[in-house]
Amino acid sequence: MSLRKSKLDLLVRVRYSNPLPAPPCPPKLIDIPTNPLRYAQPTFINVVTNDTPLPMIVDAECGMPLDLGRWEYLWEENGNDDTLNPDPDNLPSLDPKDRLLLGDPSTYATPYTIPTTSGTSTPLPPHVPWLRKTEYLSREGVQRTSSSHESKQLLQPINVSHEAQLQTIEAGFTASTSLDLSTLSHPNKTGVTAIQSYDVLPDADIWANAYDLFRFNERPGERPIDTEDPRLDCAILRPMESDGDHFLAYYLTKEDADALEFKEERFALKSGEENRTTAFHFVRDYETVKIEQEVPNEFLLVLDNGDAGERGPGAYYKNIERKMTLKKKRMNQNDTYADKWQVVHISHVAMSSDELEERNEALAEVVDPLYLFSRDAEGEVDADGEVDIGGIEIGAEGDAEGDGGIMAEIF
Repeated sequence: MSLRKSKLDLLVRVRYSNPLPAPPCPPKLIDIPTNPLRYAQPTFINVVTNDTPLPMIVDAECGMPLDLGRWEYLWEENGNDDTLNPDPDNLPSLDPKDRLLLGDPSTYATPYTIPTTSGTSTPLPPHVPWLRKTEYLSREGVQRTSSSHESKQLLQPINVSHEAQLQTIEAGFTASTSLDLSTLSHPNKTGVTAIQSYDVLPDADIWANAYDLFRFNERPGERPIDTEDPRLDCAILRPMESDGDHFLAYYLTKEDADALEFKEERFALKSGEENRTTAFHFVRDYETVKIEQEVPNEFLLVLDNGDAGERGPGAYYKNIERKMTLKKKRMNQNDTYADKWQVVHISHVAMSSDELEERNEALAEVVDPLYLFSRDAEGEVDADGEVDIGGIEIGAEGDAEGDGGIMAEIF
């Protein structure tokens, strides 16, 4: 006798139940603000509303009966109308409940509370977005209340008249000349006092140069982080382009001695001199992640005690033109470069006349006291694109009225 076996005999028909326990707390009602524009228009159910009668009983007084018999002035000729038209100088006393409604809720020291049957009151929860952690709700309500009162106390009327502005300027000069360092304290660190003060002045030595701030996601170069690399102070970033993509090529010297010698010669050079060439070798390419065209709150600051004697003591600053964040560019063998250099030879060359003129023009912003007046005197451009220079009017197309030699001087 043969026995037939099926695949179902290999299955163990056992079911394990895993019941979920009941929730330990009742569900919470969460306030979810919804945009009314998400709802359908009321005209969508006009047909249904027209065919459905409203089971409402509305009296002639709309649920607000008004007993006019309480005012005798409405029925008698010589009645007293003080109850309807009270005297503004002698107003009747308000009920305490009405007086509370006439107050400004924003001036209260504590938020509005809901009275309970036990006699205590609970404050209303602040409006919070959906799916927020509940442990921060009460703390946030207290912080909002305190911050709103502090801002109201700080808001004071400011006098912006001409005399007040002059007094403020004079007070600034007085405070700078009679500054007592013992009265100054650190705003965040208690016990830290000022030792010396500096005048904040523009740095005329480097003002004509344009400085950009580059931030790397990783330390550039091939050396580990714990190893000192003096070559990073004199690296070269060269703009590159490949198939419409713009990136930067990074160059360093081969040896530390070449970088140190390059920096010593650069600081020892005088105007008009030339030095030997220094070779910078290609390391890798970097691409820009983020570019900030305006950097209003970051500066280059140099604290100079005046020991060199070339300028007085002070804190000399120079603004930063742009700030960029760089990351390593992935190497692709199919990239086609327009002009890729493996080695760059750098040497100091005297500036040309055009470069000197451009440098002096940028330096005049902090050196020439009459810089703003000279800029205004060069010309004013009206709405039609015409420039008035020295009494000669030049149109937007470049034609001039006056002496014919003015075009050669401008262009």
